Amino acid sequence: MTDGSPSEAHFYSVERYSAQDSIGYLMRMVLARAGQAIDRRLAQHGWTHAQWVPLIRIRTCQTPTLAELARSMDVDPGAMTRMIDRLEAKGLCRRVRSTEDRRVVHLQLTAEGERLADAVRPVLVEVMNRLLAGFSPQEFETLKRLLNRMLANAQAPAVGAGGAG
Repeated sequence: MTDGSPSEAHFYSVERYSAQDSIGYLMRMVLARAGQAIDRRLAQHGWTHAQWVPLIRIRTCQTPTLAELARSMDVDPGAMTRMIDRLEAKGLCRRVRSTEDRRVVHLQLTAEGERLADAVRPVLVEVMNRLLAGFSPQEFETLKRLLNRMLANAQAPAVGAGGAG
């Protein structure tokens, strides 16, 4: 029996579950529509999703390693290596070996990569503001807070999952 507290609430049931009403489905659809709008805007400059997303992440993380970038983008490290190879061939980023640990290779944007990353930001801002049209500042803050709570819940270990106890 649950006491009705937020941590005990069950918002879905097998009998009434509808994919179209699922928070996961709705979040995925919002992200897909945002990505499509951004890609349409950037295609006119010849930029692809596979180019601008890692460049923005490299710019934001300030010299991440390839493994960190792959993890943050939820991409297989092998696929990320091929993606970085293409960006490097286009002169948008470079690999820089760590001076502390020669096994570690950091990613840095070139001047052209920085220019491209900087040009993408206004498009991201415009698309996100369009998605948030009609939201009050309080609703915006509430949405961020709730999504961060969901993210924390998703990252927390499941109770009773694995491990010796």
